[in-house]
Amino acid sequence: MDAKDQQQSLNTADEISLKDLFLKIRELWQFLLSKWLIILIAGIIGGAIGFTYARLKKPIYKGELSFALQDPKSGGGLGAYSGIASQLGLAVGSSGGGAFSGDNLLQLMKSRSMVEKALLTTVSINGKKETLAEYYISFNKLREGWKGNPELENMHFLPDADRSKFTLKQDSILGVFHKTLVASNLVVDKIDKELSIISVKVNSPNELFSKYFTEVLAKVVSDFYVQTQTEKSTKNVAMLQRQTDSVRRVLNAAINGVALSVDADPNPNPALQTLHVQSRRREIDVAANTAILGELVRNLEVSKMSLLQETPLIQVIDTPILPLEIEKAGKLKGLIFGGMISGFLTIIILLFRKGVKNILSVK
Repeated sequence: MDAKDQQQSLNTADEISLKDLFLKIRELWQFLLSKWLIILIAGIIGGAIGFTYARLKKPIYKGELSFALQDPKSGGGLGAYSGIASQLGLAVGSSGGGAFSGDNLLQLMKSRSMVEKALLTTVSINGKKETLAEYYISFNKLREGWKGNPELENMHFLPDADRSKFTLKQDSILGVFHKTLVASNLVVDKIDKELSIISVKVNSPNELFSKYFTEVLAKVVSDFYVQTQTEKSTKNVAMLQRQTDSVRRVLNAAINGVALSVDADPNPNPALQTLHVQSRRREIDVAANTAILGELVRNLEVSKMSLLQETPLIQVIDTPILPLEIEKAGKLKGLIFGGMISGFLTIIILLFRKGVKNILSVK
């Protein structure tokens, strides 16, 4: 067989294969048409399920808060003063909270400790002061499901309760709340990867919880972040303040001592030098403490400047304002999508069953 005959044979085989494909598609189409009633009934049932789901599903309230974060800058114009402060063993101009910079802050907002602090924060809801954890239990009607279990039914998270005295069951429940909120309700992300604007979103079926939990969580994390970033400088300022106050008290006592010495002998005999010893000692104490106080005050002001420089600037941009945005499943959308999904699955099942029958019949 020459090359021309081989090419004609291949073309004929392709035409037969293409014809078989069209015949197969036609056969399947006719098969589905014969089952139109089953597909229609399945679509109607699916549409009814989708419509019912959309009708019964509770609306979701979306609370969103965004803030801009400016990381603290170390060093800067305080470099000239760091040598002075280092003489007293102080670290000036260095940031102590880099562990929470960048994307680490996003994970911090989802951590159990931060979420728990937010849940245990007391807020005023409809004129009643209660923790967000207690309110979460209330609007989710969890206590109704805890009936019959006294340990759970009588468990409360009261305002200003001592966290260290919580029972193991309370710790366990808070852990469950944390996992549920992080998995289903809380979304923390950057608005843009190139920017330092962070968005905190809380979606829940309760409007007030979405609002308050968003605001409280942002404040709890913000306070913790600032405290961590400025911890070292805050300790330096406190130590310098104590030393400055101590030296100032000693200096005041020395000044009073000089005045008392002069008052005790206002007209001393110039020939008796021993009468001047006590007064001169106190004058030396005054001069020495004055010099020490001057250095301490200078370093105290430098440390305060460093603390201000290292304090992160957290500027809230948007806060959740009532009424919140509502996300609710549309009844028409539920009807259409329910019918389409049910009909599609029915077609897949019918085709699968036909394929299995064909295979068994061949065998």
